[in-house]
Amino acid sequence: MVEDGRHCLDIAQQLHAVEKAIQQAKRTLVLDHIDHCLDEALGTQNQTQRARAEEFKTIARYL
Repeated sequence: MVEDGRHCLDIAQQLHAVEKAIQQAKRTLVLDHIDHCLDEALGTQNQTQRARAEEFKTIARYL
């Protein structure tokens, strides 16, 4: 884009889009890990422990 002489605003918008896409991919990876690996690592739990793990997974979505 720079080599093509594109306007700075266009380049900035494209860079912003790339950054957001990478950020979302990282977030998806972490949340997937929490959803699958945390459950496996914790194994069988009582109802209170399961509720705490579910609360953690829910709050992690806001990160």
